Amino acid sequence: MPWFRRSGWFHVPVSAPGVIITVGALAFCVQVFWAVDRNSHSVTDTLYGVYPFIVPTLLLLDWVAGRTSEVRRRS
Repeated sequence: MPWFRRSGWFHVPVSAPGVIITVGALAFCVQVFWAVDRNSHSVTDTLYGVYPFIVPTLLLLDWVAGRTSEVRRRS
């Protein structure tokens, strides 16, 4: 059973494991943003601080979603 369905550029979770992984990744990203932004003095400080955490997290989420999504067959 697939965890995600491809919708354009994005993967949409269609099962409980997909939702759990997506919510966990987004919760981690929000927590990192709040922690970094609390000690930042400018927008640039915040962006430089969150980049090493958020980008790999979203890339990992995309990789997992790509591996566990439905395979579309071309006719």
